Amino acid sequence: MAQAVRISNDLVKAAKIVAKVEHRSVAGQVEYWTSIGRAAEDNPDIPFSVIREILLAKEEAKAGLVEEYVFDEDE
Repeated sequence: MAQAVRISNDLVKAAKIVAKVEHRSVAGQVEYWTSIGRAAEDNPDIPFSVIREILLAKEEAKAGLVEEYVFDEDE
């Protein structure tokens, strides 16, 4: 369920700039930042780059873009 919330003009301005570069809507950019911030709070020992890669992998899996890894038995 979508709901309107108030956020600062500065945050909206920053989101507009980054959203354009990242090809997202302003709302999509704020949601992205929120998901990263939430993951960072839940996992304070994990670096941002790892959190970003985990979120990317999660979306790739949802889109069916992953393959099962097969271990080489010769090694």
